[in-house]
Formats: sequence, C-alpha cells, structure tokens
Amino acid sequence: MRIDIMTLFPDTVGDMLSESIIGRGQERGYIRIECHQIRDYTTNKQNQVDDYPYGGGRGCVMQAQPLYDCWKHICDEAGRHIHTIYLSPCGTVFDQAAARRLQREYDRLILVCGHYEGIDQRFIDECVDEEISLGDFVLTGGEIAAIAVADAVCRLVPGVLPDPECFEEESHWAGLLEYPQYSRPEVWRDRHVPPVLLSGHHVNIARWRRKQSILRTKLRRPDMFGKLTFTDKQDRKILAEIEQELGDKE
Repeated sequence: MRIDIMTLFPDTVGDMLSESIIGRGQERGYIRIECHQIRDYTTNKQNQVDDYPYGGGRGCVMQAQPLYDCWKHICDEAGRHIHTIYLSPCGTVFDQAAARRLQREYDRLILVCGHYEGIDQRFIDECVDEEISLGDFVLTGGEIAAIAVADAVCRLVPGVLPDPECFEEESHWAGLLEYPQYSRPEVWRDRHVPPVLLSGHHVNIARWRRKQSILRTKLRRPDMFGKLTFTDKQDRKILAEIEQELGDKE
C-alpha cells in the first residue's frame, strides 16, 4: 500500500511516520508513505497558499489551485485517479471499521491536510472522494489526523505486524475493548498480576481475557456494548457472571 499526504509540514509528518512499526514496514517494502509540500505548487513568489474568504469572516482559506496542482501531480504520476480523503471536522468519524475498509479496498490513498479556516470547497467537490474526522473536536491542521489515519490503515497491511493476532485481539476489532495487559514484575507497588495469568492454563487465561473485554466494554463504552449480540454459549455464561458480580457490588 502507498499513501501520499498533501501537507504544509511534510518533514514533520514524514519523520513521525518513519519511526517504530510503520517505519520498519516502509523499510521492508510493505508500505510506502510520501509527503508532498503544497507550497511547491504555488505560482507566486511568496509561496502563498491561502487568501481571505468570500463573504467575509475571520481567518483565511486554502486556495483550490495549489491543492489541485499538487493532487494532479500525484495522480498523473500514478496514471490514474487515486482515492482522496480530506481530513476535516465535518467528515465521517473515523473508526477501526473505516481503517479496515480503506486497507481492504484501496492500494493507494491521498490524504489532504487542511489549515486555517479550511480549504476551498471547489477543490473538495472536484477531487475529494470522502471526508474523515477524528472526532467531535477541531485541530489546528489536518496533519495529526493524517498521521492517525495512515498509522491505523498501514498497520493492517499484511507483513507490517508479525501476525494478524496482533490487531485482531485489540480494542474495536470485533466491537469490544481490549482486556488489561500486565508485564514484569509480578508485584508492583503492592499491586499483583491476576493469578490466572500466572497459571499457564491457556483456556482459563483466554476466558479471563474474554470476560475482561466484555466487562470493560460494558462499563466504559455502553454505546458499543449495546450494539453487540452474544450467541456463543460461553459468552452468555460470562455475561451472567458479570451481571451477578455487578449486582452484588450495587
């Protein structure tokens, strides 16, 4: 998979995505991430990419032409239209299902990072296939969102992580939050690792983890929990235990 990021800060974004797991994924050729400086596509001496908005108002708006010229250069180089995403607080909220969809359906993406008061709507209408938001808040620019989306999508590419189990047991993969994790030492500040994790009994450990995932989701994300359907007999037993334990605490 390849991701091209259109940004005013290519060095910052590129450095961040060259580290750790994503960096190693690039070194091994499983993924490729290229950052493009939008200012390189301006036609004025000041490399100005923004101007005042029509209709008045505070701030400036990124102009359509440099954005288009940068976008067109990427698509022309590829010889085809590339699925283009604008990172915007007006977009659909990004989640794990969206990351899986993008990784599954596309081998190449363009991520557009806005700034100031946003970007000219005409570029969005002409070139953007979808808008994505990280959540119900506003950032100074789209770079943080682009890094998050690129990371979430690229880590799902086969080979980037050593085994699918690395992400299939994580939060949000199957509608549940991940169970608690523990490492050495066995006792830290009088807090002990749960005994079941020291037992070596893999069936009991798997059941404990499943129960903790269900419990954590129920308590922390009732919105997610309400969408779940438990048909497995073992899950229903776990649910009954949880309900009883919570009732006893109350």
